[in-house]
Amino acid sequence: MRPLQLSDRRPPACHRQAPVAIRIAVSSSLDISWCYLEDVNLPHEKDADIPPTLSSAGAIGFWAAVILTGTGAGIGAVVLTMLLEKVQHLMWPGATLLEAAADAGAWRHVWVLLGAGVLTGAGQLILRRLTSGNGIDITEAISEFGGRLPPLRTVGSAVLSILVVGMGASLGREGAPKQVGAVLANTLSDRAHLSDEQRRLLVACGAGAGMAAAYGVPLGGALFALEVLRGVLALRLILPALLASAIAAGISWLALPNAPTYLIPAYPSSPSVICWALVAGPIAGLVSIGYVHLVAWADRNKPEGWRRLVAPMVALGILGAVSIRFPQVLGNGKDIAQLAFSNQVAPLLLLTLLVLRPLSTILCLGSGVPGGLFTPSLSLGALLGGALGLAWSMVWPGVPPGLFAVIGAGSVLAATTHGPISAVVLIMELTGRDRSFVLPLLLAVVTATVVARTLDPRSIYDARFSVREIKKLLRERKPAAT
Repeated sequence: MRPLQLSDRRPPACHRQAPVAIRIAVSSSLDISWCYLEDVNLPHEKDADIPPTLSSAGAIGFWAAVILTGTGAGIGAVVLTMLLEKVQHLMWPGATLLEAAADAGAWRHVWVLLGAGVLTGAGQLILRRLTSGNGIDITEAISEFGGRLPPLRTVGSAVLSILVVGMGASLGREGAPKQVGAVLANTLSDRAHLSDEQRRLLVACGAGAGMAAAYGVPLGGALFALEVLRGVLALRLILPALLASAIAAGISWLALPNAPTYLIPAYPSSPSVICWALVAGPIAGLVSIGYVHLVAWADRNKPEGWRRLVAPMVALGILGAVSIRFPQVLGNGKDIAQLAFSNQVAPLLLLTLLVLRPLSTILCLGSGVPGGLFTPSLSLGALLGGALGLAWSMVWPGVPPGLFAVIGAGSVLAATTHGPISAVVLIMELTGRDRSFVLPLLLAVVTATVVARTLDPRSIYDARFSVREIKKLLRERKPAAT
């Protein structure tokens, strides 16, 4: 075992004047090249408030940083989306990844996914040596390190995730634009000398703006930033998040299509689907808890040392072999969710994918493949809703099968992220629908989230924390004064 060594080098983001205390983040392998340093506020210290008006102290610098964050996040999302499309069309020539994979020969499935495994392993080793910083995710950065992120490694991980997701890894593409937006916000916070509270908010806004630009969901991205990443909803927080996400989405629409991600008909509500939502919501909450536990297990068991190179090749090689028979396991799950929303998935295939899709995501995540969890969670909900709808239709027929999938997607998304408000808004923005099915959607979302939060306080974005740690974080989160 290598002796524990602490380097005296620190990332630029951690250079602070007169720290009152030091917090050290120790990796599980005890192989530390540097430790995060941050000021730990003493009880009598308070961060500067978020400026509510332009006449407040420091308001000009803060709001300028918000505008620049939204602008940069929008540009970053456009570049990353175009890169993803280029890689995907090169590896899987066709209209969509699912269509191309279905038509491709068996050897293409094997060599493309093995290539993604080699790229992941090599990329992880390079990133580990490229910077002295320990990689941390956005939620951990906001909760534990005042929003500070190692810029070079975080951006490198974002680009790597885009490449491997484009090649077929079963993870989401939203992780990369969120990371780029967060890193930009962290850098601007340094330049503007923002307080820790302002930095945490700006980093969350940057991540939400990246998501808003990638999916064209300005309102959902802003609410996601606060409700899921920051964990607080307050007026002073909402305004910066809305501005950053609006700017980012507006910039992305200059280069990317301004259209709903999922095309669905105007599904009507009915007594049958309302009753189904009350039954399906708690089930979605229970399934979401199991999914969060799997994510936590995968995060705890990520490979270390030489296994970083081997594990992605093995995992993605297995995924490639499975995809020969079931090409729907490839990618982030957008294609299969669209098919479920429009009732184009056979019942037996629906039940099979309900097992294979989440297992494929956990397989990739546990092997160290970088990527997001938003669309994989949404597709899991779509498959679960469709499966529960099949059983319900035998008892009380008359509901369009695709509506079950849409409501299931929203309920699992809310329960896995613990963001019911953002989940409802995101479903509406992603589908371009407003109120035709909002009542059953709300009922399913509320019941799923209540069950999930009652039994486990962790979401997929803070699954790495223990239950005790997350309860402590929840107690410490207090809304800013309004």
